[in-house]
Amino acid sequence: MDKLIAIIGDIHSNLDALEVVLEDCRREGVTDYLCTGDVVGYGAQPHECLELVRSLGCPIVMGNHDHYVSSFQDLDDFNPAAAEVVEWTRGALSQEELEFLASLPFKSVNMGITLVHATLDNPSAFGYVFDHLQAEAHFVHQVTSLCFHGHTHCPMIYEKQLGAVYRIDAQDFKLPIGRKYFINVGSVGQPRDGDPRAAYALYDVKSRTVRFRRLEYDIASAQSKILEAGLPERLAARLEMGQ
Repeated sequence: MDKLIAIIGDIHSNLDALEVVLEDCRREGVTDYLCTGDVVGYGAQPHECLELVRSLGCPIVMGNHDHYVSSFQDLDDFNPAAAEVVEWTRGALSQEELEFLASLPFKSVNMGITLVHATLDNPSAFGYVFDHLQAEAHFVHQVTSLCFHGHTHCPMIYEKQLGAVYRIDAQDFKLPIGRKYFINVGSVGQPRDGDPRAAYALYDVKSRTVRFRRLEYDIASAQSKILEAGLPERLAARLEMGQ
């Protein structure tokens, strides 16, 4: 059977966005799922989102918010709003759920595809990739031809061929053989590229084609849940701005 893989990530406890994305996956005929991490953080429904992602039975890698919430590290160096959300999320999850998050790997290889939240050069440091030099440092450690990631919440493709790295704006793209690709699938629950619609990617294994999907969802509903939970108002406001 041909495989159509959905790559989702940076859900950030936004159940309204996640449900719309998974319904789109069903309509598209998705056969497999991969998750680039940060299932929790920022939003008001961490338990529901984690439960739904776990029900997919898919590989999930550790995101920085998954790590902060489950590691119980000291939050003195966090800004107050970020620390507040981490503490609130810890209290919203069961001990079993916290242990599950703590057990997630920082990277994995599935179906010949590498999965990481941030970068392969130091996956537990959660560095950002916004330029060619940062992408090059990652590519040194990428063995497979294809690696999906998230973390910046901005869809993007980096290509390496003949020793050079090229940046390609997110678009439906056929992957030529003999090159390496480091692809950011964007964010389901909190996009930051100026487009507030939920983002994820589809990979057709047979045709070696990546498609980026953007979907409208009920932002007002997600905002009201954040405010009702007593979380910082800024977290609700940024959803409609895509920032």
